[in-house]
Amino acid sequence: MLNRSVADLGLTPEVYLARAGEVLQPYPGNGRAPMQPAHSGPVRVGVDLGTAYTVMSVLDGAGSPLTVEYQFAQVVRDGLVVDYIGAVDLLRAMRARVEERLGCRIEHAASAFPPGVPRAEVRATANVVEAAGMRCQTLIDEPSAANNVLGLQEGVIVDVGGGTTGIAVVQGGKIVYTADEPTGGTHFSLVIAGALDIPFEEAEALKKDPAEQSRLFPLVRPVMEKVGSIVRRHLNGSNPQQITLVGGSTLFPGMAAVVQEVTGIATRQPQQPMFVTPLGIAWQDTQDLED
Repeated sequence: MLNRSVADLGLTPEVYLARAGEVLQPYPGNGRAPMQPAHSGPVRVGVDLGTAYTVMSVLDGAGSPLTVEYQFAQVVRDGLVVDYIGAVDLLRAMRARVEERLGCRIEHAASAFPPGVPRAEVRATANVVEAAGMRCQTLIDEPSAANNVLGLQEGVIVDVGGGTTGIAVVQGGKIVYTADEPTGGTHFSLVIAGALDIPFEEAEALKKDPAEQSRLFPLVRPVMEKVGSIVRRHLNGSNPQQITLVGGSTLFPGMAAVVQEVTGIATRQPQQPMFVTPLGIAWQDTQDLED
């Protein structure tokens, strides 16, 4: 039987993500990755074109993580591809590194889009993947991809990426409402750059430095509060039991506490929050299994 989500593996999301943390060693594009034994058999591949990072995740046919590759690149803005050639070149290079690492060809991938992105832009995402040499027959909205891993029956998924915050309300295991607004980690960097009078690139690096984050927290807290306000507004008076935060921008310490304070709703962050959505995208890629 074809596994469609983490639940089909008989694992809880917590156990799956813990195991993923042991296996997935993210290798930024400017670093060298150790070789792994050649992989034989089907693979499932997910491509997440983000405002700040592009991520490629690879699972085996059953859904167990094999590797992940990510690289900082500003080829997408708020879910829209703004540098098509740059995005294609980036993805080709990432694909080549993953193929070298795993010792197998990567010929197909699923991809995803934020809620509310125009249909033409959704297709542009698939075009980037295909121009990079991979068939792309499956596109999924990002909250649904995240829930392939999280397996929520009730609650709210909030995906805070580089450029946007995506919200999805889950009821009875189904996503019944989605929204997306332009607030994310890039806004952290803009605030830091303005407050400290430094270039954006320096601010981007500074916010990732654990030694600097407590000093920067008062500067970025208003952006976190805005994320909480966006979530509260889209919940429109409903009262879910829990909010689950995913996305790379939630890695900044204090994010969950601020969102919980603003919304009044218990807020948690799973392990590997940056890779929840990319892993969930890969779950949608079943081309090796159905060919």
